[in-house]
This record gives sequence, C-alpha cells and structure tokens, in this order.
Amino acid sequence: MKRPQSRQSRPSRPLAPQRASSTLEPLRHEAGDYGNHAIDEFLAGRLTRRELLRYAGVLGLSGIALAGGGLIAPRGARAQGAGKPGDQTIRVAHLMPAGAVDPLTVTDAGALCLLNQTGEFLANDDADGRLQPALALSWQPNDKADVWTFKLRTGVKFHDGQPFGAKDVVATFDRLADPASGSAALSVLKGVLSKGGTKLIDEHTVAFHLDAPNGNFPYYVSSDNYNAVLLPANYAGNYEKTFIGTGPFKLDKYEARRGASFVRHDGYWGDKALPARVQFAFYADEQAQILALQGRQADVMGTFTVQGGFGILNNPDFKVIGVRSSAHRQIHMRNDVAQFKDKRVRQALALALDRDVMVRGLFKGRAVVGNDSPFAPIFPSTATTVPQRKADLARARQLLAQAGVANGFDVTLTTEKYMEIADLAVVVQNAAKAIGVRIALKVESQSQYYGAGTYGKSDWLDAPMGITDYGHRGVPNVFLNAPLTSGGTWNAAHFRNPQYDKLVAQFVATLDVAAQKQVSAQIQTLLLDETPIVIPYFYDQLIAQRTTLSGVHFTALAQLYFDRATLAG
Repeated sequence: MKRPQSRQSRPSRPLAPQRASSTLEPLRHEAGDYGNHAIDEFLAGRLTRRELLRYAGVLGLSGIALAGGGLIAPRGARAQGAGKPGDQTIRVAHLMPAGAVDPLTVTDAGALCLLNQTGEFLANDDADGRLQPALALSWQPNDKADVWTFKLRTGVKFHDGQPFGAKDVVATFDRLADPASGSAALSVLKGVLSKGGTKLIDEHTVAFHLDAPNGNFPYYVSSDNYNAVLLPANYAGNYEKTFIGTGPFKLDKYEARRGASFVRHDGYWGDKALPARVQFAFYADEQAQILALQGRQADVMGTFTVQGGFGILNNPDFKVIGVRSSAHRQIHMRNDVAQFKDKRVRQALALALDRDVMVRGLFKGRAVVGNDSPFAPIFPSTATTVPQRKADLARARQLLAQAGVANGFDVTLTTEKYMEIADLAVVVQNAAKAIGVRIALKVESQSQYYGAGTYGKSDWLDAPMGITDYGHRGVPNVFLNAPLTSGGTWNAAHFRNPQYDKLVAQFVATLDVAAQKQVSAQIQTLLLDETPIVIPYFYDQLIAQRTTLSGVHFTALAQLYFDRATLAG
C-alpha cells in the first residue's frame, strides 16, 4: 500500500510564472545580488519553490519566504493560534541520555532533545529544512560570505532574569569553538569558526568572522547545530541544575536516569506555552518506550524506528509522523587496504546493492534511495542531473574480473548494533555473495564500535569495511568534509583525493545556490566514480504519539517542541 504523504513531505503547488513574478518583484530591493539571482533562477524554472524558500532562509530573506505562498509559521515568532495556555501535562517516553546533559558536550539523541525544552537558538531549522528567525531576527553575509552579521531579538531574558544580548552570543560561540573546552561542536565548527571569531558590534548585533567563506553558515548557528543553544555570558557549568535558557519552558526537576519535568515560563518573550508542564520519563530502549505508550503511561515518544514498532504502525490509537531527513548510513571501504585499492572493486560492491529493495524492506517506504554521495534529495544544492546508480550484477562481476579478483575475496565488515544497521549488514553480505565476495560480519555495541577496538583507536575509523550511522544535517557541509576530505576527522574510508578536496572547498565557499548545484554535480560524479563510500538511502525521522495529542513540532534531528501541544478530551 502506498504511504500517504505527510504535510512536511507533500510537494507544494507551484506558483504561475506571472503571479510568482508579481509577488516576488517588490522583494528584490532586500534580496541583494544573491537573492535576486535565486529569484531569477526560480522564475526561469531552474529552482523549485521549495529550493527558493530554503535558500531564502539561508540568506535571512524572510520576505521571500513569506511571499512564497504564506505557508511558513516561523517558530521564532511563536505563531498565534491553537488555543490558550491551560493546565495540561504532556508525558514523553524518552530514551535515557547516555551521559551528563550539557550543551557543550552532548552528542546523543536522548540528551540533545532535552536542551531545546528550555534553550533557544539564533535560528530554527524547520521540518522542511528552512531556517526561521528565533533569537536572531535577521542575518546577512558580506560579498565573500566570510563575515555574517546577525541582528538579535530585543526584550528577551534568561529564566533567571538576566537580559539576553550580543555578549551572550559571543561567549556561547567562543566556548563552542574553543579546542580546549571539550566542545562536541568542534566537529562542526573546526575550520569554520574559531574562538575569537564572534565579534560584538553593539548590544544586539554580532558578526561572525569565519576562517573561510561559507555559503551555508547560518545552519552552523541554528538548531541544526544542537550544541548551539544560547547561554548567559556568565554561565559556569552545572547545566543539569538549572537548564538555563530563554525558552517557553523552564526546569522544574531533573533526575539523572529517571526523568525530567519542565513547566511553563510565564516570563517568556513570545506566546506562552499551551501546556503547563512537559514530563519526561527515561527508558533504556525503544521497546520500553513503546510499552509505556501502549500502556497509556505516555502520550508521545521520539526516535521511533520502523524495525522496532510494527505494533504501533498498525494501531489506530496511535499516529506515526515522519519528516524527510538527510540521516543515512555510510558503508565505507578503506581505499588503502588490498581488497579495496582498486576503485572497480568498490564500484562492483555498490552495483550489487538493490536500493529500492532496502527502502521497502528496511523502512517500509519511509526512506528514499541514495546515490553514494552525501547530497540528499532534501538539499537545494543537490544536482538532480547526475544518474542514479542501480543494481547491476553482471556489470559488478565484470568489474571484479577486470580488477583481477574474478573469484572474489574475503573481508570482514564491522559495524554497530543500532536501529536497522545489523539488518543492513546482512543485506550487504548477501548482495556481495551474489558476486562472489565473501563478507564476515562483526556487529559490536556502539561503545565498542566507537571506542578502542580491534583495529586501532576505534573500529569505525580503522576497520577495512564498516557501516556507520550519520544523523541529519540541514546542509551537506559536515558530511562532505569530515568523512571524505583528506584530513577529515571521520575519514573511515581513508580516502585521499586532491580534486575532491578542492571541489568541497569550492562548494563550501559558494553562496549562490545555482553555482552550488554546478559544483555539487561535479562532486557527485567524482564520488560515483571513486566510490570510497556507499550511501544506499536517506531515511525519515519518525515520532509516535497518541491520536489525542496534536501540535507537537519535531525536527529531523529528533528535537521535540511542545509549546503548541494540546491533548483532546
């Protein structure tokens, strides 16, 4: 049965060219050269309406976003409607945080979702991947896109009464960009923004002076970088004691390994939260969360997977909602080991995989096929002109023969026990067997896979072949850099290609979306040829909730927002 499209993934109705032109023409004066070029590309049919809106979000052109059909309700503006504040409690069956909840160091889904209950970002990445104003009202780049200036919202206070301003933004990002701080955000900010690069212009204006031009920089300081919640300049740690922030909820109680509760903040700068309280109960795994939902101990759970919840998917008491994402799996093949030095061997394994079967079998259609590059379909910069790689066993066997391994070879694939990955490993094993490649599987716990392992400092970086999970990002920059550039910190494929490095640097520095697509096509073509990694699909982010609950906003990064949530009955 074909799955109905969610509101988030439903294609928008295109505007007629004449109507679109008359609607957008008055906005050209605020759009600048890059914005006007994007408008021209849209009117010429080379950008879709969705791509134009996402690009307008990067540039901070809210006028274009609103003119594009009036469909956007910016979260930063806390859109009116959906009732009045009441006394309801929303109960969340939540995955237990893996460690201390601290914006500086958090990396796991269980903890990162707690940050946005009280904390806010300069901008929010909405369900369609568009940036909306939050604590920043607007932003714009200089001509080189190596300095981005943000205007901040006035009249905002932290929960302890301190006023929010530019000094807090400077202190927050200096902390996140400091190599000595232990910041988890360094994986995103390294080479992009250094400590000292965030400059105070006036009380409500900051300028980010970047290490190099970056056309997608606003995503780095948005909710897409979940570590980047704004904290007071005088913040000194012990986050779990206060959950200090500027958001519509404030901390009531936090108990490690048990749960957390947040209550409405009546001093909030925007529309007051509708629920009086949000109650999180922590569970060890997804099955325990599902049992809590089925037992009416909870109203909603995040990080829902197809594999774990068939009983929820077909139960009329619950609804499963999905948003498209760039989350994916990377199957790496080390380019410096004997089995995979010849790119024809890597190409052969990629051609052995039937991606459509994977999407249907592993995700019941709640995913889209990948094309062995990080350019997901949701990115406006993804070039759709590059042909999709498809299964071709005859060609795969021919390539192995040309590479001198017509009889195949033996290799161990090491991976982690997480979501569908163990099942994917079996699919890869069986597909490889069909072309004579014999894969032995080694499925480890996440702590083994990412910690000190069999092959060296960590199995995922040193195993000759592996499968690694990559969570959603609003733009492809991190995916392009960390796993694939010659000096990338996550380069498990040990891929070294100067032309690739040059193209990525060019892509990152490019601000114009049409030019991004041109560079993107070159990168995608190069990766299809070299095949250092296989990306078979990009999967939807899902949540499950009782049918009586409405108004929950969530993102592809598993962030949950409850300020507009209500329970019927």
